[in-house]
Amino acid sequence: MTTISIFGVGLIGGSLALCFKGKPGLRVIGHSNNPDSAAKYLKRNVVDHATTSMKEAAEAADVIFLCVPVGNLEPYLRELSAMNLKPGCIITDVGSTKHSIASTARTISLGGSYFIGGHPMAGSERSGVEAASSHLFENAFYVLTPDPNVPEEVYDTLSRLLKHTKAQIVRVDSQQHDDIVGAISHLPHVIAVALVNQISAYNESDPLYKNLAAGGFRDITRIASSDPYIWRDILINNKEVMLKLLQDWNSEIAEFMELLVRNDGDGIVNRFAKAGEFRSQLPERRKGVITALYDLYVDVPDHPGIIGRITTELGNRKINLSNIQIIESREDVPGILRLSFRNEREMELADGALTELGFSVHY
Repeated sequence: MTTISIFGVGLIGGSLALCFKGKPGLRVIGHSNNPDSAAKYLKRNVVDHATTSMKEAAEAADVIFLCVPVGNLEPYLRELSAMNLKPGCIITDVGSTKHSIASTARTISLGGSYFIGGHPMAGSERSGVEAASSHLFENAFYVLTPDPNVPEEVYDTLSRLLKHTKAQIVRVDSQQHDDIVGAISHLPHVIAVALVNQISAYNESDPLYKNLAAGGFRDITRIASSDPYIWRDILINNKEVMLKLLQDWNSEIAEFMELLVRNDGDGIVNRFAKAGEFRSQLPERRKGVITALYDLYVDVPDHPGIIGRITTELGNRKINLSNIQIIESREDVPGILRLSFRNEREMELADGALTELGFSVHY
């Protein structure tokens, strides 16, 4: 029997637990410092056993998953190093930065245990164990960053275990991971925050900015609403990479400014064309580190029961909604309902069903 202990049974930790729970030869323990949270894990049937004792969960484990915020990873790893872990115990994490925690693992004694950094590149607009799903990692990349001193059989053990997630396992160097994820995830978050704050400043003198900043602007900047404390830890943890990326970003923006100063229309066309060519080569049907949006907009008449009818019809067809929002509803025009889905297939099924029922559906 392989015992898996998960510290932090939220969206990621809970989804991992659901991938492992019930599989032959696997037992899942969930840990939380909060007794109410531990009770919730059991009530939702996410784990086989829950405890508030870090020592109990750690010393029973063959594999430990640290699913806590990036800023808490190093303290947790140091606490684990002082415990009587099983010989050969594998410790891994799910943080979005890898080089810092890998460096810490090299500087402390883990006894007969091994640390392998990990990063499942999938997520959700929702959070908490309530949002956990055994399907979260399907068709996603799951990055592992083992140090050269980790025996190959230890790496293979963790890799085989993670096959239960149905993710594609990718092995990279920890610094290479931080360089790439910094560029494709951390930098876009910073840019989105800066852009929203810039428009917010303009809005102080002219409220029309906020009123007109709808549709595409709201969508392309949605990641600016991410948890500020989580992102504080991520950005500081990946500071050196971020400073280099921001310098490169400033250079890109400076080039655009120069094109405008020179009225260089051909240069602007070339920049857009180059970006479009590269973007067209990006995979469309694979989950990524930034959660994709799958939204439909439905025109609905403003009368009682219409929203209930829509959700009931989708439920009858076993089409799962992840979010619903009334954008506008006035007496003289149809209301607009934004329906969000977890994947493209659910969105397409909903589109077909609602169109068949006579609703006007658009993207």
